[in-house]
Amino acid sequence: MTKQKLFMTSCGIYAGIMTVSAASVASSESAIGDSLTNVNLPEIEISANRAGENTPVAYSVIRKKDIAKSNDGRDLPFLLSMTPSVISTSDAGASIGYSAIRVRGTDASRINVMTNGIPVNDAESHNVYWVNMPDFASSVQDIQIQRGAGTSVNGAGAFGASINMVTDRPAYIPYGEFSGAYGMYNTHKATLRVGSGLLGNHWTIDARISNIGSDGYIDRASSKLWSYFGQIGYQNDKTTFRLIAFGGKEDTYMAWDYATKEEMEKYGRRYNPCGKYTDSEGNTAFYPDQKDHFTQHHFQLHYGQYINDYWHVNAALFYTKGDGHYDQLKTNRSLIEYGLTPYPDASGEIISKSDLIRLKFNDNDFGGATAAANFHRGRVDATLGGAISSFKGRHFGRIKWVRNYIGEIDPLQEYYRNTGDKLDANIYLRANVSITDMLSAFADIQYRHINYKIKGVSDNYDYATAAMASLDIHKKYDFFNPKVGLSFNDGRHNRAFASWSVAHREPVRDNFTDGDRNHIPAAERMFDYELGYTYSHSIFSLGVNLYYMDYKDQLVLTGQLSDTGNPLSVNAPRSYRAGIELQGALRPCDWFDWQINAAVSRNRIKDFTEYIYEDEWTNPIAIYIGSTPIAFSPDFILNNAFNFHYRGFDASLQSHYVSKQYLSNAHSDEQMLDPYFVSNLHLGYSFGKVLGLKDLRIGVSVYNLFNEKYESNGYAGAGYYIDEQGQKVIYRYSGYAAQATTHFLASLTVRF
Repeated sequence: MTKQKLFMTSCGIYAGIMTVSAASVASSESAIGDSLTNVNLPEIEISANRAGENTPVAYSVIRKKDIAKSNDGRDLPFLLSMTPSVISTSDAGASIGYSAIRVRGTDASRINVMTNGIPVNDAESHNVYWVNMPDFASSVQDIQIQRGAGTSVNGAGAFGASINMVTDRPAYIPYGEFSGAYGMYNTHKATLRVGSGLLGNHWTIDARISNIGSDGYIDRASSKLWSYFGQIGYQNDKTTFRLIAFGGKEDTYMAWDYATKEEMEKYGRRYNPCGKYTDSEGNTAFYPDQKDHFTQHHFQLHYGQYINDYWHVNAALFYTKGDGHYDQLKTNRSLIEYGLTPYPDASGEIISKSDLIRLKFNDNDFGGATAAANFHRGRVDATLGGAISSFKGRHFGRIKWVRNYIGEIDPLQEYYRNTGDKLDANIYLRANVSITDMLSAFADIQYRHINYKIKGVSDNYDYATAAMASLDIHKKYDFFNPKVGLSFNDGRHNRAFASWSVAHREPVRDNFTDGDRNHIPAAERMFDYELGYTYSHSIFSLGVNLYYMDYKDQLVLTGQLSDTGNPLSVNAPRSYRAGIELQGALRPCDWFDWQINAAVSRNRIKDFTEYIYEDEWTNPIAIYIGSTPIAFSPDFILNNAFNFHYRGFDASLQSHYVSKQYLSNAHSDEQMLDPYFVSNLHLGYSFGKVLGLKDLRIGVSVYNLFNEKYESNGYAGAGYYIDEQGQKVIYRYSGYAAQATTHFLASLTVRF
């Protein structure tokens, strides 16, 4: 165990640039000494895509016991929010429901997320919808976050970070655990975990079921979430099998339209414009079923084989099934855009727009295989691995209801349908060679091939053809991603590394279907330069990481949202992200430690031209801006935590500061998130063995302790109109995701 592991906080902050390997995490967790003690299985199932002590990348590891202390039902991004360069945000404002995470200013679609080396990102959007994985943290053994390009991974390329989650390993001692939480906004969680222990010296069975709900801080932003996890494990001296299944079902009221500052002043910060309409009597009302309904199941079969002291191999098969729809009321919509015919009212006036309810469906199948062979002998540690996957996504929309419609309409009339097919394959070779006892060289070479097709009819109406826009997209991409680096580790106090990496990323579905039709999206390329140093001591540690991420054709967020709430992007020919990540820890005594990390960065598009459209959809004009800050990329992030722990009692005061962020690339102060400083207080007490139980723990958390009124996310848009003098008048607008003021959440965990 490295000395840096002494500086773990209850929120998972690590001092310095972490040097904890997957194997050392496993060994520390196996020493917990309670019912969660794990079978000492080979780590070949998870090591292929993970960084180790001598890997020249910046990374952090969050262990299970630290996840458990703060796992009170909040979405997983919030359990990672105290790690360097991370920002988490919630549409509902109370950390449950639709949540998002950004690392180094990059959004979720550019963060590669894996479970046990299996891709989690949606193959088309590249997003991870955490609402489809509620309470997944309760089944996670540890999480490694690699910032920057990182090591080669399966699935979508990592342009800001990669997050590799390892699920619970089989437990050989029978156990049971119940955890629950309740707090403001009717937030509640109930989780039951059980394990059979070792059966017949080879078999184990583990299971979890969870229910989470919240009314949300934002009006009507309710969430009803269910999830499960189960695994059957087999192991002998040289072989392991694990069959894993997990999934979730969510019913979430939409809150992604956000509110303008004017609406907040008029109706309050909790105002939610989603589902708003005027009823037949002229009163303002809200559609009660303005919800997202989605179910997702993940299945994984892992095989690991110890061949000899030099060779380990592992392979996995996986399949993910997703199915669901949005239920949306849209007001004053053009009927022809939904395949409907304008109709005359009683006075003979032709009605071309009306209120309607639409359903937008996704039905997805994603499956594939991964494999890796690891060789370790003497000074050489090498891995040859790869993966192949196939995705099929069916997208279609139906009309559920139209106000006062006169004419024929079929029940649930379909108005668009298209299918996305994607084949993704990669192969990589990675090696770490110890040049001396302290200096090692690293090389990682990956080839990735993508074949992507979209066929059918879009949900966007094309006025030029007087029909729904046709989709006939067929793109092939071949990416070569080399990575090289040097790492120094004296095994005592000092670790340093330098690396250069290349990463490529293909455009996502929305770039083709909802982007600017005058600009065909191009693939992105990034050169990532990293330089890091860490000094660790038994009392303190200090770390610094410098990075420069140089982009060609980076798809940067415009601040605008698609019709279903997804952020839109546009290629910027030349851009960069450069920064310094600082980390430190102090432990002057056994009962107190202080953790702090900060990120100072500069994120710029070098040569930006903004395109603004008349009425936001036609006759574009170009406005040259030049060098401009990249949207949603703050220049400064600070995390601080004071942690106290004495016998069974622990307390942590965590603070999070984020500087201002622009909502668009126009560098407009009218479209900006103000800086915010938020503190959370966590209190807990573990009674240990009491009342015949193996452990009893209670906790109370006070979020936003000092009642900061802030917004952590938003959208922005712009357009122009022609005034009476024939002049073009530009207008801008924006919406803001208000976050909850001071609120409480109490938790209880019982192990038996």
